[in-house]
Amino acid sequence: MLQIQGINKAFGDQILFQDAGCLIEAGEKVGLVGANGHGKSTLLKMILREMQPDGGQISVSRGIRVGHLSQHLVFSEPSVLEEACLCLQVQEEGYIEIHRAEAMLMGLGFTREMLDQPPDELSGGFQVRLNLAKALLEDPDLLLLDEPNNYLDIVSLRWLRGFLRKWRRTLLLVTHDREFMDSVTTHTLAVHRQKLRKFSGGTEKAWDQIYTEEEMHEKTRVNSERKIAHEMRFVERFRAKAKRASQVQSRLKLIAKRERLDKLDEISTLSFTFNHIASPGKWSTETRNLEFAYGDGPTLIRGLELHVGARDRIGVIGPNGKGKSTLLRLLAGELKPVSGEVRSHPSTVRSLFGQSAMGVLQEKRTIEEEVYSANNMLTRTQVRDICGAMMFGGDLALKQVEVLSGGEKSRTLLGRVLAAPSNLLLLDEPTNHLDMASTEALIDAVNYYPGAVVMVTHIESVLRETCNRLVIFDAGITRVFEGDYDAFLRRFGWSEEAESGTATPRKKNENRKGKRRERAQLIQQRSALLKPLKETIERNEKLITTLEEKAKITEALLITASGAGDGDQISRLAQELKNMRSSIDIAFHKLEQASTEHDRIEGEFEQKLGDEE
Repeated sequence: MLQIQGINKAFGDQILFQDAGCLIEAGEKVGLVGANGHGKSTLLKMILREMQPDGGQISVSRGIRVGHLSQHLVFSEPSVLEEACLCLQVQEEGYIEIHRAEAMLMGLGFTREMLDQPPDELSGGFQVRLNLAKALLEDPDLLLLDEPNNYLDIVSLRWLRGFLRKWRRTLLLVTHDREFMDSVTTHTLAVHRQKLRKFSGGTEKAWDQIYTEEEMHEKTRVNSERKIAHEMRFVERFRAKAKRASQVQSRLKLIAKRERLDKLDEISTLSFTFNHIASPGKWSTETRNLEFAYGDGPTLIRGLELHVGARDRIGVIGPNGKGKSTLLRLLAGELKPVSGEVRSHPSTVRSLFGQSAMGVLQEKRTIEEEVYSANNMLTRTQVRDICGAMMFGGDLALKQVEVLSGGEKSRTLLGRVLAAPSNLLLLDEPTNHLDMASTEALIDAVNYYPGAVVMVTHIESVLRETCNRLVIFDAGITRVFEGDYDAFLRRFGWSEEAESGTATPRKKNENRKGKRRERAQLIQQRSALLKPLKETIERNEKLITTLEEKAKITEALLITASGAGDGDQISRLAQELKNMRSSIDIAFHKLEQASTEHDRIEGEFEQKLGDEE
């Protein structure tokens, strides 16, 4: 259906694709994964002919209809429903399946009242949802979806997941939500090191295979380089010895035959921890009979009683536009309640990440200056470390805010949150603009953080792996649920799904957090065993180098003493040289022993890690 052959694509010095290719068959649902900036969206644009590859070709089978989630928000019809119906086929009797359009729009979060609303009066998020409904209603043979999660709330995402799982056509999906992707796709297509790698199955299996291959590549490269270095030491030591000439030539032939592997470039991903300031209190903040509305608008929050403990992880969930971000702004002190109050412990220091906090960024500042302004107690090295953790290494930290993309501004704001000491994190959709690996890094950072976290997210896997309590906006009510997300689904579920009967059963939770913990423990054990061996290898390599340099000097002095006929000097230097060569032989023996044991342990743990996966 879709064939990509030997494509090349670069923007200036940045090469995205180099002789990359793959084949996508009809009926396959493919998750497109890769680090931010490595070419996922560019690939989709090339498939849609919105951009051309520099070389190679992308071909779609004749007669195949390609649909996509368009970002062009241009509408021609007077109502949302009529706009959606433009994509429906007229039946033989002249009848249009309007009910299909209605069901699609309702599933994506539109209310019945909104169906009669002019599309131009919708918010930007709902206009994108309308385009998504149109793409789905066209029923294309190949559907391209680029980060639909950024525009949908948790209920709409659950509906879309159920729809895509039942869909029988071909799908190419980009999303940072691993659980969502794995629940609907049959294959994974990785954009990695300027190539395309396609795998059957989910993302974890694909990345595990790639990382295993690269670990083997690096292990082979290091072992080969180490053996070449050992053999070269033998050659250098015995090159001038006539009795060892044949052995020296044999070693040189072995060195020439050994394959030299290139060191793989390190791929930048987010890696960070939040800056915590200790608090003596057992609680962080609380609301009492909290009520809020914007002006004459509807009451978004009524009578909310929320107590945030010093180490709580609270997820704020519900449909868009119902007050989730508003609650975080109330907790941050950006908004004042209509009635009730928000109280904080005297030692509470809050840090807010979210769209409303973007206003703190100043257009003329550099990224480095923005991070420093969040905490002027940091040294420049510490500031640069945070910039690097946000993937702004080197001169990238000197870019001004005014030239940054939306994703780069989001990472800059996250850098400010990292820099500022806090014991209460207020995170509003922190995974938007992050790739899959960065989302995993965020989960780890939130779990490691010693303070309290209140987080708005529509990513179910983030909720499952981080939050032990919930604030739920559902059916016009705001309530606190004392339990995790799966317990909420079991006991209550979403009211919209219960009414429509469209709740999608979730696959059995495989406890990814537990698997990651077990894998981390194995890696720690491996590191603990390998560390002394690596130290032995490095120590003896340095010792051999030092002794060989001293031996050369001693040999030169011995030649001089022989020429002068100094018997005492000749005797002393000869003994020193003999001792040095004996020490070199012992060091070589220890080096070989440590190298052999190092390789044995690496192989053993490689097997264990493979079994654990």
